[in-house]
Amino acid sequence: MTTTETPDTLRRILDHSSRADPYPLYAELRRTPVARQEDGSYVVSTYRELTDLLHDPHLSSDVRHLSRPTPATDEGVTPAFINMDPPEHDRLRRMAMRHFGPPHTPGLVAGLEGDLTSVVSGLIDDFADEEQIDIVDDFAYPFPVTVICHLLGVPREDEPRFHLWVNGIIDAIDYNPETDPKEKLDKGVQARKDLRQYLGGLLEQRHGRPGDDLLTRLANDDGPDGRMTDEEIVSTANLLLIAGHETTVNLITNGMLTLLRHPEVLERLRDRPGLVVPLVEELLRYEPPVHIIPWRAAYSDITVADTVIPKGSQIMLMLASGSRDPNRFHDPDRFDPDRRDNQHLGFGSGIHLCFGGPLARLETQIALTELVRRLDRPGLVSDPPPYRRSPVLRGPLHLPIVQGRS
Repeated sequence: MTTTETPDTLRRILDHSSRADPYPLYAELRRTPVARQEDGSYVVSTYRELTDLLHDPHLSSDVRHLSRPTPATDEGVTPAFINMDPPEHDRLRRMAMRHFGPPHTPGLVAGLEGDLTSVVSGLIDDFADEEQIDIVDDFAYPFPVTVICHLLGVPREDEPRFHLWVNGIIDAIDYNPETDPKEKLDKGVQARKDLRQYLGGLLEQRHGRPGDDLLTRLANDDGPDGRMTDEEIVSTANLLLIAGHETTVNLITNGMLTLLRHPEVLERLRDRPGLVVPLVEELLRYEPPVHIIPWRAAYSDITVADTVIPKGSQIMLMLASGSRDPNRFHDPDRFDPDRRDNQHLGFGSGIHLCFGGPLARLETQIALTELVRRLDRPGLVSDPPPYRRSPVLRGPLHLPIVQGRS
């Protein structure tokens, strides 16, 4: 297959004017599964080619393997394992998973169900009687921060500081140099520094002390892979906070928006709460929280769909496009919570499959179930709602809804 350049389609996908509905553009992109861009990078958009690459050991997550200048990173900061390759990636991921999920702590996420339900109920209590609410500001944004603070062992009195740091960091992710003041970017940089400094100080207090929170467990773990350094623990905690927060906010918000656009499914969920499990899987396919992995590097020549991608090339993986590929999913543009064989790419695939996925799933299942159960005839104020600038972590900036609409 000969690659062709599709710069116009990609530019339109990345442009904010397409954020509300990029899916027709993804369909254009899939006509050329592996497309070389003007700058020498490659865009991959079809399911089979994406899954092949995500499982290809010659694909690197380490910026040092890019032949062109690397994306901006925090100088002198230990990268999170999501930006590493084996064997270091595998070692650090194993060490994190010992305290975050199966096989070593299989009941951790399931055991949080009561706490998650309590947090959700409290948030809904605060706006249950309001005629108009914003699902993002009033619910989806504060929920995951509270949960992650609980997991890490952050004292309750410090949680407001975490909210401020997350706000600053996320605002900086959406920074647009053409329209936003530089102060917005500077606040994000400072928030990242403050967060790391705080986590480092919290970690110092946990060495040699018993406790069930994640920071304490990591600080005192001498498992088969040894012990993480303090810098590695801080980077892992930072990854959990930022990546876990963003994916969950978008998944909950996209989920509520989709339900309001499909009122018959909303009513089914209200009558049959058990529907929420396959429904969230379909959301991860149909309106995923992460649309694009903006870069991977080829650290040797890679052949994909008969196209040779040269060593050092930047590769952009269009996950959301792959999850709507008609060659893999029947009637892919239809939201179908009864869909079978739903091997979507909502949380990626391969060795970098989102390690916080089980928690994000449970958070979203509880959130949507309770919102549907307790909100009174909710309706959208506007459709489409305003979207955040990021084409990578795609979700509404706000989702205002009204209650009591007949």
